[in-house]
Amino acid sequence: MSRTTPEAVGLDPAMLRDQLFELWNRKDMQTLHLAAIQGFSKLSEPLEALLTILEGCPGKQKGRSLTLGLHILMEFQTWMKEHPQAPLSSLLEHQALQQRALSLMTDTQSSFVENLILIYELDSMDPAILRSNIMKLQALHCYKEAAVLSIKLKLQKELNMEEMCVPLILQDKLPMAESFVTGHNDLEQQLVTLLDSWCHPYFNEEAIYKRYPHFSVTKRGMSQIQPKMLTKHVFRLVEKFHIDQGLCPNALHKRRLDSLRFLMYKRFVEKGMTDENWSDHVQYVVADDFELQIQLVEMLMKYCGLHKACQWSLRYNIPKNRLPWSIWEMQQSLPPEQQQIGPSGSAKPEEWRPSRSDCQNFYQVPLTRDKVHFVDSPEALQRCRNTVLKASIVGVDMEWQPTFGCISTQQVALIQLAVLDQVFLLDLCANGFRQYPDTIIFMQTLFSERNILKLGYGMSGDLKCLIATWHLEPLKIEAMLDLLNVHQKLQRRKVNRTQNGPQEVLVGKNSPEKGLSLMVQQVLGRPLDKTEQMSNWEKRPLRISQIRYAVADAYCLLDVYSALSSNPAYFGLPADLRSISSSQPEKSATKKQTHGKEECQGAQRVSPPRSNTEKGLLCGVKRSEDSPPLPPQQLRVVCDNMLQGLGRYLRCLGVDVIILESTDDHRVAAELAHAEGRFILTSGLPFQTLRSQVAEGRCLSLDCSEKARDQAVRVLRHFNVQLTTSDIFSRCQACNSDQYAAVPRKDMVRMLKQRGFLQGQDDIDHTQQEEDKLGHILTPEIPRYVQCQWAPLSELDPDTLTFPGGAPVQLHSVPPALLPKIPLYYVCTRCGKVFWEGSHFGRVLSMFQDVLHITDTEAAAAAQQN
Repeated sequence: MSRTTPEAVGLDPAMLRDQLFELWNRKDMQTLHLAAIQGFSKLSEPLEALLTILEGCPGKQKGRSLTLGLHILMEFQTWMKEHPQAPLSSLLEHQALQQRALSLMTDTQSSFVENLILIYELDSMDPAILRSNIMKLQALHCYKEAAVLSIKLKLQKELNMEEMCVPLILQDKLPMAESFVTGHNDLEQQLVTLLDSWCHPYFNEEAIYKRYPHFSVTKRGMSQIQPKMLTKHVFRLVEKFHIDQGLCPNALHKRRLDSLRFLMYKRFVEKGMTDENWSDHVQYVVADDFELQIQLVEMLMKYCGLHKACQWSLRYNIPKNRLPWSIWEMQQSLPPEQQQIGPSGSAKPEEWRPSRSDCQNFYQVPLTRDKVHFVDSPEALQRCRNTVLKASIVGVDMEWQPTFGCISTQQVALIQLAVLDQVFLLDLCANGFRQYPDTIIFMQTLFSERNILKLGYGMSGDLKCLIATWHLEPLKIEAMLDLLNVHQKLQRRKVNRTQNGPQEVLVGKNSPEKGLSLMVQQVLGRPLDKTEQMSNWEKRPLRISQIRYAVADAYCLLDVYSALSSNPAYFGLPADLRSISSSQPEKSATKKQTHGKEECQGAQRVSPPRSNTEKGLLCGVKRSEDSPPLPPQQLRVVCDNMLQGLGRYLRCLGVDVIILESTDDHRVAAELAHAEGRFILTSGLPFQTLRSQVAEGRCLSLDCSEKARDQAVRVLRHFNVQLTTSDIFSRCQACNSDQYAAVPRKDMVRMLKQRGFLQGQDDIDHTQQEEDKLGHILTPEIPRYVQCQWAPLSELDPDTLTFPGGAPVQLHSVPPALLPKIPLYYVCTRCGKVFWEGSHFGRVLSMFQDVLHITDTEAAAAAQQN
């Protein structure tokens, strides 16, 4: 654009900025648009003036997707479309403007960065200059901004992956690190290899903290670099980037070790697997990993004694120097016939009809053996097709080989199709049958046929594996009813109407029913026998017990559907079960009608009052506020893994809380409740399972849609907990301990220096001077608002900086810049986490003031301490 008319030349950019800022505050966007378009035309040097305007705009406006600066940029883009020739007096001037534009790149808004790059052609600059600017952002600790700019300018290959990504990971910004490497195969592999190196058993995370001592790692950031979480990320990225698993041996070893521990628990504690299934899976998991083979032998010594451990040590030919002496000694005396793994003597052939006890305890398919057909040839497939495609209802189920997360997607080994009086087993492991074209066409036809109702349970996983098996596009699905949705609706109705048998049948030790087995029990009276669920479904021939299990899993769908559809009102379901298409929660008005005595047998539901007349009542049970007041230290609960936020709040308020990990089975809550006399706090479907395992009133269900703070208030009021300021922070939020050691600043400085976290002598001297200057004024005192146990500092080992339980002080979490400001630190003696007084106490006090039992004077005094 050539220069504008004389009367338009010379508009002060600052005046235009102030005008736009005023209109922005008044939210007069229409006038702002007109003023911007007209104002840009009156600027003598629009590109230079735009930078002046942006440099004077307010900073980032948190919580707003559109800032004033971004809005001005967007308006300028609109103006430029009508005035494409913006004036530039010289190349030197252009480079100066580009440098100024780069200095504005501390805004992480993607559109802001993109517009600046486009307007000032920043991608044409010397790469060395751009790299230098990104390094400056790194030095200013603007790690996310540096990553965003490098991505927009496509400079990833010009930069060091670790220097860019490690700070992002430590600040819980792994997705940004992923974006940085995405599309560059070498960088993707470098990121996966880096994360895998952190999964090594002897990896020391303190090395990372020492490398980046200038910022405090967040709690969530720390959790992201723990081996368990890292392993998940590694396998997710391996699948996302299509990387060979051979590049991540440490994560693979960790995943296999966790799987081995799970198998030991499943077989020898829960007793939920046959020895043959267990043996098959152990060999798959251990594979040729020598260290895992040794750990398997050590675990077997713990779980089942020397004999079995000795057999497996012989199978893997583990050398003498890696074996416990007792195993080596037994090897010398073990007769040859006892050295082989497996049952001695000839195994008895299985019969189709199960034992009498199994018939009494488990659901049985009303079919003889001749009604079960193996489909493993074109001829058998044609007979199956002729029968199944003429049926009106088909039960569908699939089995595949468990891989315990070592492979992301499994391939289906067996497909079960049940019709009224027959079951067909499509053997995809038969030679060539998996890729037989008619097999694929038949399944596509079945799923797309509108006149055949297909019944399944949790079909999303089955369909995902089926698509992976044949590398299909998403299947066209018609007339599919997932009984999982029906079951969830039935559970929400709180109906538990078993027609025959006991209310609850246990499979193995302390193993309540769940999933399809629970639905079969609730509707038909007996659960499924799930002993063969975790079988090696790719091993042929299948055992009779495996075939029985596979047949029952498909045929029970027909029986369940028949029972529900014949009398849906009895089960609290709509007349047309096909109308139940999703697991969305019902409206509150519907829920109100279903709350009653039936829901409160063995449990109570903690939920908002449903009307003024019901205030003070919890599901027909009188609220606990009429009972004597309870201090938080005397309330002992276990929070299910769906309520981890609630658990942390309750700990913050002094309640004794065990919080289940995300990978824990819900049943662990019942075990802890029994062992330690705790109340269970849960939500959703697990409530039904847990309520039957504890005494009446010991299991409470909360609304998962509520905020954790509101859930905590509800629990405190239900138990009539008398909360005071002394209870706040009386427990460690990380590990639930109520014992701290008070560490003065001088000792904290010494420990930080001892561990190398205070690198510069100037920092140490400055902190020491502050200590000396304030020493005669401030005497660190234990805060009066913390009611907990105080351990003497003498219990801390001066050399290892660990407490008697072995926990080291988490010094990496103490920012050196904090030392001059905080005279006293509080260290949890169980986990070593370091705390100090800050604004947190005031925030908690404000959040829970409506349930605090304090006077106004006490509240004011407590708040002043912050």
